[in-house]
Amino acid sequence: MLHVEVRSPKHPPTPTPSSTATPTATDRDSAVPAHAVPASVLGVSAAPVGSLARWVGRLPGVGVVVVLAAVAVGLGRLVPVVGGPVFGIVLGVLAGVVVPVLRRERLRPGYEFASKNLLQLSIVVLGTGLSLQQVVRVGGSSLPVMLGTLTVALGGAWVFGRLLGVRGDTQTLIGVGTAICGGSAIAAATAAIGAKRSSVAYALATIFTFNVVAVLAFPPLGHLLGLSPEAFGLWAGTAINDTSSVVAAGYAYSQSAGDQALVVKLTRSLTLVPIVLTLVLLKSRRDARTTPATAESTHPAGAEPTTLTAEPTPPTAEPTPPTAEPTPPTAEPTPPTAGSAQVDAVERRKLPWRKLVPLFLVGFVAAAALRSAGLVPDAWQPGLTLTGTFLITCALAAIGLSLRPAELRAAGLRPLLLGAILWVAVAATSLLLQLVTNTL
Repeated sequence: MLHVEVRSPKHPPTPTPSSTATPTATDRDSAVPAHAVPASVLGVSAAPVGSLARWVGRLPGVGVVVVLAAVAVGLGRLVPVVGGPVFGIVLGVLAGVVVPVLRRERLRPGYEFASKNLLQLSIVVLGTGLSLQQVVRVGGSSLPVMLGTLTVALGGAWVFGRLLGVRGDTQTLIGVGTAICGGSAIAAATAAIGAKRSSVAYALATIFTFNVVAVLAFPPLGHLLGLSPEAFGLWAGTAINDTSSVVAAGYAYSQSAGDQALVVKLTRSLTLVPIVLTLVLLKSRRDARTTPATAESTHPAGAEPTTLTAEPTPPTAEPTPPTAEPTPPTAEPTPPTAGSAQVDAVERRKLPWRKLVPLFLVGFVAAAALRSAGLVPDAWQPGLTLTGTFLITCALAAIGLSLRPAELRAAGLRPLLLGAILWVAVAATSLLLQLVTNTL
């Protein structure tokens, strides 16, 4: 039975034995603690306090990242063939292994901020060194190789996923992450299809593993193969998964290779829009086919639905009239499975455009437009390039510090094997298509 008690603020009710009795265990459990009262009720704005607390919580982790990045940039100047970003991720991994205290949870917010936000800022800063004409030229010339590697990644995920027994959301997320832009693509696809948390963890661990391998392996392989800066930039931009790793490997090879790789990678990221929209459409159609069958199995014909009743207890004082009538329960409740499918469909329809077109991509194009308009003086370029490189190094150091060997082991062998097959296939396809199109 549902008891509803409405009290008037002007005429408080006289205490009754039921109201002064010792609360039961149920009453104590359901009581709202004082600290749970919304700040708005107390007349205090919670947003500034919460934002300030988040920023303060990020400072320790960001401080560790900045120190490691400063050391990595110095080492990168001593050994230019390796570069600061590569030293950044290596130092991050080593520091996390040698000094376990650097993996404490209190430092994780700063690492997450550096690996995401500082990386995005670095891409915008590097955009000031490119003109829109260069962006259009490089992006257009890379389309054949880009579309070929995209087809190999998605098709390979379907074929080899079936052979290895990696199916469902995990198969989809690894394929999309390898084909487009790593973690960003996995996040967008997760929002589109409502993937399980375990599948997201497996996919991210797999993509992350081969991002680290790519940063370390691609530059020496490029020199071994004698690739030009343009060829290496196209190879890195189409064959390496995550944007951070593409930027790190590209600029470790050379400045022009880094510029080329960055433009190719950002052009490749635009394919996320049609891919995610396709996933939304396929998921919606599958839900539409399964929902009627689920509803029928949940409520077989002839079964009496359970109705909900409520008998409110009369108030002990003059109640204040409620502002809105409570909605009476329906006689035929919606089946839980069908309702959850409808909620998932609504959430997918509410997929924010920022998941499809990231803000840093818009900022990159705007920075290139400023450069094309002559609003970024040439005298600023050395400083902007150094700033962009330092921010990239910070992001890579944070990624190295965030590495959790236990998470990689938990991913299991088969998802990692699927990621390895797709990674090798995409890298080989990129070089082969460059050879066929005379861009190698």
